[in-house]
Amino acid sequence: MEQTIAVVGGTGNLGAALARRWAKAGKKVIIGSRTAEKAREAAISLGAGLDTAILSASNLEAACAADIVVTTVPFSSQAAVLEEIRPALAGKILIDTTVPLMPPKVARVQLPAEGSAAQRARQLVGETVRVVSAFHNVAAHKLATDQKVECDVLVFGDDKEARAVAVALADCAGLRGLHAGVLANSAAAEALTSILIFLNKTYKVDGAGIRITGRLDRSAAAE
Repeated sequence: MEQTIAVVGGTGNLGAALARRWAKAGKKVIIGSRTAEKAREAAISLGAGLDTAILSASNLEAACAADIVVTTVPFSSQAAVLEEIRPALAGKILIDTTVPLMPPKVARVQLPAEGSAAQRARQLVGETVRVVSAFHNVAAHKLATDQKVECDVLVFGDDKEARAVAVALADCAGLRGLHAGVLANSAAAEALTSILIFLNKTYKVDGAGIRITGRLDRSAAAE
């Protein structure tokens, strides 16, 4: 049976872009926002021209209705949003995309005391939630187009099966998802975002991303 994906914070740039790409691929998607009305407006706009309608709800309602919850909120909102939806997360997969950017120095790596935003998320939601982190290094404005995005998505998590779900969703969004190890490793990708921001500015790049070189045997990751 097809699983339902809730994109919490889905009215933001990254959440909206991912929601549209997944809906375009035929996935059942619910956009969540702090207010159901804002989510409804975004869902109507993003779903225009698609065969699969995008649903909408408040953040908590979206999380309750979903099998997989994807949080796409700024670091400054992460704790409050996870606290809000935590009652709906037990036993589910949570894919956290949070990058610990701290304005104004967003081009400087500033990881939180927990080690990474992903580890912070796990502490906030508890051990009953299968926490995965992904989508840190892809430019949202590129995802918002219908063009192919030449970018790999590193996926982290202590639960390999949950990681595999996020890898498949990255592929479904037109990217290449790659298993990148335990949740603690998320610190590397989160830190890399600040470096990419610096590269964008220094070299005038329109959304630098990452690509892992070498001939990867992706089937080996399933063993």
